Amino acid sequence: MKKKIVSIMLTAAMTATLLAGCGGAAAPAATDSAAPAAEEAAPADDAAAADTAAADTAADAAAPADDAAAADTAAAAGDEGSVLNVQCWNEEFKSRVTDHYPGYEKVDDTTGKIGDVTVKWIITPTDDNAYQNHLDEILPTNESAAADDKVDIFLVEADYALKYVNADPAVAMSMDDLGIAAGDIADQYKYTQDIVTDSNGAIRGLSWQACSAGLIYNRDIAKEVLGTEEPDEVQEKVKDWAAFTATAEELKKAGYFVESTVNDSYRVYSNNVSAPWVDGTTVKVDPNIEKWVEDSKALVDAKETNTYELWSDDWNKGFYPEGKVFAYFGPAWLINFCMAADTEGSVANAGRWGLCVGPQSFYWGGTWICGAVGTDNPTLVKDIMLTMTTDKAVLKEIVEKDSDCVNSPSLLAELAADTSFGSKILGGQNPYKQLADGAEKVDMSKVSDYDQGCNESFQAAMKDYFEGKVDYDKAIANFQTSVKEKYPELSF
Repeated sequence: MKKKIVSIMLTAAMTATLLAGCGGAAAPAATDSAAPAAEEAAPADDAAAADTAAADTAADAAAPADDAAAADTAAAAGDEGSVLNVQCWNEEFKSRVTDHYPGYEKVDDTTGKIGDVTVKWIITPTDDNAYQNHLDEILPTNESAAADDKVDIFLVEADYALKYVNADPAVAMSMDDLGIAAGDIADQYKYTQDIVTDSNGAIRGLSWQACSAGLIYNRDIAKEVLGTEEPDEVQEKVKDWAAFTATAEELKKAGYFVESTVNDSYRVYSNNVSAPWVDGTTVKVDPNIEKWVEDSKALVDAKETNTYELWSDDWNKGFYPEGKVFAYFGPAWLINFCMAADTEGSVANAGRWGLCVGPQSFYWGGTWICGAVGTDNPTLVKDIMLTMTTDKAVLKEIVEKDSDCVNSPSLLAELAADTSFGSKILGGQNPYKQLADGAEKVDMSKVSDYDQGCNESFQAAMKDYFEGKVDYDKAIANFQTSVKEKYPELSF
């Protein structure tokens, strides 16, 4: 990494300081601690001198101590790679970086520049486990890969994060390896760190998101059938699964489905299990997953819900009034990116969704940034991770532009207290207090390395049971066969 990178980092730090001095809400830039310190201690001309020193020398006897520290950072960066390779499965993280990381310049759809470092986005879809298979092939040999081919950053989801966090030998760098201290990431929800904490207690990834979720309900249907559209009052009608079932009966009489598909509620149940899917190498179906089967079968038989696949055209019908769907379960990203908010005639476009907690608190999704063991760009990797997950000015930009529920309790508290803030999609409702409260309740202690595969296999097997194609015992047998094909090392 060359002089220009350090110049960008120092400029970002100076900008944050100036904004704070003008009464702005910007936090110190999330760069190496030497850079903000240098800006606070030195006038603008000294900052320029520090930039020059960064290219020419690692220490200047005549310079103040803080400028010398900045020069040391520059010297370290100068030894790093000229290509930053980022492995991901879709455009989400790419869009966050391109829109919000200071100094990022787009070259084309798969390439960018940060200073004189070329950023390459390598996107492998998750279909048929392709993304994980790709990571499994390249990460173990990353340290010996050619410089320009080395993986520098890779992204993981909650359902399989532990697989890479606990890999032996390690494939994701720890925060200690990157020089990220506990204090640097103190303003994050604990669960977002727990999910990427290895068996020895080392954190090996960071997220800019807090994906607590709730019941997203159609205000017009609520007003017609329940007599109210206010979140607190609707919550009473769905406060537990017994209330949810009773409300489903009311909705059916009026010609509505309580949810689009049984798969909408699956994660609410699966997030509230008593034990992980896998104990050692033994797969066990938790009682709360069995309750999902029992409750869902009753709703399907009563024609109060359907068995559609998530993301299918049939599932999407409820995004429009004619779909006759009362509610979906989901987090902020589902509301803002998946429910046709930009399409005229949709419920979201009309601002007629509302949000309440629902029968149980839960979360869905989230993306974690991991620094790859073997990277030749650790300084830039560190800065990207800190900037995108701890810089409150950047996180607030993400809220304002992308409507993400971000991983900062202090920022969400500020947003929740802002009476002028409201979501157009949610009819002016401010969802951040509920989302923040939900994030505090997330429990990641029941997560296993096999969650994605087990969840997908179980839902697929139960679809045949719900539709009457097989009995329950046969569905369980089909589930076991599917899991054994994915994970031969597991047993039942």
